[in-house]
Formats: sequence, structure tokens, C-alpha cells
Amino acid sequence: MTVYQLAVALSASAWDDAVRLGSCGITRRVASQLYTAAGSIRANLCEGYSRASGADRARLFEYALGSARECRDWYALARPVLGADLVAERDGTLLQIVHMLLAIIPRERRRRIIPRGR
Repeated sequence: MTVYQLAVALSASAWDDAVRLGSCGITRRVASQLYTAAGSIRANLCEGYSRASGADRARLFEYALGSARECRDWYALARPVLGADLVAERDGTLLQIVHMLLAIIPRERRRRIIPRGR
């Protein structure tokens, strides 16, 4: 899944960003929240992809969507330390993830798994 590949790349970048944020006392908590939200995107995509029913997949992909939106907000708060250009780049990746999930989730909700042999 392309959306998962984007989430993996984002979480790797989020580590470096969190380390920078953690070195500044005022953004230490932002660093932790940012990295947790980025990791949550990929974890929920991974778990959702392994579910058999469309409803289960959609639910977990919705969690990933929520984490992507949360991550965007943490990056916005990190702008003074990370800089506007880097935050804009990360926001672009997060917007791609959000847009993909907004297309994937409704499709998964309609998806029905029919057992073999029926």
C-alpha cells in the first residue's frame, strides 16, 4: 500500500524531528506526542491491512486518519524549532496520507468478504 510506504517514511523523519524538538525544553512534550502520532499512523495501517472484514479495516484506517490529522497539528506547533520549510514538507506528506485514507475508508466499508466454498 502506497499509504503505508508514506507512513513508514514519515515515521523515520519524525524520529529525527522529535530528537530536535526534544533538545529544546519548551517542545519536549511536543516531540513525544509527534513521534507517537506518526508511529500510530503506520501501526494502524499495518493492523488494519491484516483484517479480513472491510468494516474492521475501515475502523483501523479511521484511527490512522485521526493520527495523521493529529500529527499535522503537532508539526504546526513544532514550526518555531523545525522551521517553516521542513514543516511544510512533512505537512505535504501527511496531506497525501489523509487524502488517500479518505478514498480508502469508504471503499473498505463497502467491502464484503465472502467465504470460499459458498
